[in-house]
Amino acid sequence: MIFFPFSNPARFEKEAERVKAVAISSSQARAQSIALVFAFSILMGLLARVAVPLPFTPVPVTGQTLGVLLAGVVLGGPRAAAAMLLYLAQGAAGLPVFSPAGPGGLAHLLGPTGGYLLSYPLAAFVVGWLAEPRRIRWLGLPALLAGEAVIFTMGAAWVAVLSQQPSSTVLSAAVWPFLPGEVIKVGLVFALSALLGRRLRGESRGSG
Repeated sequence: MIFFPFSNPARFEKEAERVKAVAISSSQARAQSIALVFAFSILMGLLARVAVPLPFTPVPVTGQTLGVLLAGVVLGGPRAAAAMLLYLAQGAAGLPVFSPAGPGGLAHLLGPTGGYLLSYPLAAFVVGWLAEPRRIRWLGLPALLAGEAVIFTMGAAWVAVLSQQPSSTVLSAAVWPFLPGEVIKVGLVFALSALLGRRLRGESRGSG
């Protein structure tokens, strides 16, 4: 006589309920991940509005790097990069999500701050990838600094291409004036990650 795995109706019903619960949980986790990616793209647009022009450089001080670092810590590498790509797509499409100091749209990506903007997906991924295994404990600070290095390397390189100025001039316009503010942002993200990173990222990882 042949017995099938689910020849017992009660057992089959129980297994079906379990599969249904797993499917619902997976769908909820995926929906939450999408919501978090979208939320961080909106946060980036809000932080871009916090802009302080400087008279000696075409690059304004903004809050965007805070969003990049926080996205990497909270979302993890892939989701953080996706949030930054979504943000850039919103700006390229003409939505008012870039700094008001620039022209907006695609022209903004080709202007003096284009290198910084285009670095955000990579920087967010680097922060998330480095911080993920240890939940921003021992590798947390180096992860944040690595993200900053990506942003300012690409940002300064693009300023150098556009300005054709010597490296000392480029660094004075594209790096040195922003370091004090970045120290504060790194400290804030490091502190916030201890409170938010474990809960939010743990919930959003369910979709893989």
